[in-house]
Amino acid sequence: MKNFIQTGEILEVTAPYDVASGGGVLVGSIFGFAVTSAVSGDKVNIKRKGVFEHAKTSAQAWTQGAALYWDNTAKVLTTTASGNTLVGAAALPAANPTAIGRIVI
Repeated sequence: MKNFIQTGEILEVTAPYDVASGGGVLVGSIFGFAVTSAVSGDKVNIKRKGVFEHAKTSAQAWTQGAALYWDNTAKVLTTTASGNTLVGAAALPAANPTAIGRIVI
């Protein structure tokens, strides 16, 4: 195929804020987890497919398959849609309270 560029599983973006390796990165509607740490304005590779563990809104219970959103202010995953960006689904249930959840993107 002449127009194929890359798989897109790992994508280089400009870090919109300082991010540690494994941290969530949202650039417009593109979301992934940083492969390495980066400071705001630097290039960083993000992984856009797979199952990841990440901080979540502690006071929420997740069911497997629940829609998950990125809270770009708190830098956590949440089930709250309002004001947040849809980024994936809960790979496993998560109890209330727990600080970490698993997402599939």
